[in-house]
Amino acid sequence: MPQFRPAAGTYNPFEVERVAATMEDRMKMIAALLLALATAGATAAETGDVRVVDEAMQAAAREHRPVLLDFSAQWCYSCYFMATHVLTGAQWQAVEGRARVLEVDGDSPEGARWMAKLAIKALPSYVVLRADGSELGRVVGEQSREKFYPAIERILAGSDVLDTLKARAKGGAVDAVAETLASFHARDDIGAGLSWYAALPAAVKTAADKDARAVLWRERLQLDKAARAKDYRGCSEVAQRVLAGDVGCDRYYVVDKLLDCTQKQAPDQRNALLAKQKPALDALLDKQVFVATPACADQRSAVMVAAELDKAIGDSAGEEAVLDRAIKYARAQLHDDYASDRNLADNLRVYLTRAGRSADVDALLPKLVKAYPDDYVYAYRYGRVLLDRGRAAEALTYLEQAAAKTFGANRLAVAELRVKALLALERRADAEKVVAEALEANGPWFPEAAAKLKAMLKS
Repeated sequence: MPQFRPAAGTYNPFEVERVAATMEDRMKMIAALLLALATAGATAAETGDVRVVDEAMQAAAREHRPVLLDFSAQWCYSCYFMATHVLTGAQWQAVEGRARVLEVDGDSPEGARWMAKLAIKALPSYVVLRADGSELGRVVGEQSREKFYPAIERILAGSDVLDTLKARAKGGAVDAVAETLASFHARDDIGAGLSWYAALPAAVKTAADKDARAVLWRERLQLDKAARAKDYRGCSEVAQRVLAGDVGCDRYYVVDKLLDCTQKQAPDQRNALLAKQKPALDALLDKQVFVATPACADQRSAVMVAAELDKAIGDSAGEEAVLDRAIKYARAQLHDDYASDRNLADNLRVYLTRAGRSADVDALLPKLVKAYPDDYVYAYRYGRVLLDRGRAAEALTYLEQAAAKTFGANRLAVAELRVKALLALERRADAEKVVAEALEANGPWFPEAAAKLKAMLKS
């Protein structure tokens, strides 16, 4: 599933931490990034970014085959999972044979342009386009192989999946009603999905209301609608109905939303309500997450939501136990080889951070920097940690390493921390140089971040 509650201030796209954020927060964060990039008016040509998507579309037209755009980013832990656990082997090779596959970095100007154009609000996203740019279909978020490949196969079959499903549903196919509602949910098109359902013939709706899966997806759309409208009572009631059904690996996402929309309830009432969710959530961890072959792709969300649930009901021992278990599981799988599974290695970092094990985090981060030397993410993260600990000189070493590998929005985010470190070291002239260089390279396309960077020199 997609990725987190931003810290105060400007959102840094690679600062995605799974602590207690709701799906709504994740969507808002991604949307904020897209807005910052799209409204800035930058084109790929203006930033020197090659329009590889446009070129792929042209090539696909010549080859008479579709394009599969794999939208990801270096900060996206779900993208790591998909790349190493799902987009591999003979099945993936078969997909590459049927479509022109292109990885698109959501942080790049061109990636942001296409994400805005296609209304992509979460990563990872896999969108299949015809050569003329019309959409055949999409798969959103972390998926198991068992779910991903059938979905992609249906899309590559050659027709717009959503339009086909709508036609079948209108004709009375209840399974197509459920699939259509699920598709609207995946696209985060909540209002359109509910409006479509409301406009179905009465006989179709009557049949769909007796189908557990169709009801489940309709209520999940209603849940998102209530949450966004801050209808906390409605959100709580619908969430409980959804959780009473067979929601599978999405259970922790729904519990996450329930946690958020019950915050204003009386403590005793809230605790009693949330405590009812603990057995099913713990069973999901036991049977689908902490196993040799997990059926649930997004292990991090399962762990973090379980920890948040325990915290909410005052079960500190349970909270500590689930984090300890996750840490031990990750370490046992990695065998100190952090380059073997980036998704799991990053999960370990987040679990240690959530558990408050600062010494372990400090020991792990340099190893992650070494394991992944070709991007800025872990050098940035370690630099930020050191800076927060008041160790500006050490932080600057890692931030300079990160800066050499940044681009687009990330260049300004890393520059911000470099300036903070330099000012702490009383190196104002160097800080002014960093600001000038960052603004010249990317400032015109990210006005809010640029303004914040300038303001740092005035404080």
